Amino acid sequence: MTLKVGDKAPLFEAKIQDGSTIKLSDFIGKKVVLYFYPKDNTPGCTTQSCNLRDNHELLQKEGYVVLGVSSDSEKSHVKFIDKFDLPFDLISDPDKTVHDLYGTWAEKQMYGRKFMGTVRTTFVIDEKGLISEIIGRVITKDHTAQILE
Repeated sequence: MTLKVGDKAPLFEAKIQDGSTIKLSDFIGKKVVLYFYPKDNTPGCTTQSCNLRDNHELLQKEGYVVLGVSSDSEKSHVKFIDKFDLPFDLISDPDKTVHDLYGTWAEKQMYGRKFMGTVRTTFVIDEKGLISEIIGRVITKDHTAQILE
């Protein structure tokens, strides 16, 4: 399924870094930045996450809740959050359930080799649970500006 602006954001239930479960439906009434990234502690993902961290107060002031999603374990997320002082929750999606709902687990190619992986994508979800923006060409060092444009 290919999502587009105006679609209802697929609802999910998933574990975050501390092992507790969150539901997207818990955030109805709030704007959500749901960003999918390939892997904790890699250069691009760290740059993106730290840009969102550095602008977290501004995002909150604009009414956004930030949630990151990768297929890393909860334990990996804890280390990533601690190392970079990230002020938002990271969803652990090792079975790719949330990725599949949003179409972010797909075939990729690097150096001529094909493999399955996370397509770095951010979904901005409005207060009614509708997708208001899909950012497919993420500029990791300036991601907040892309969200707030």
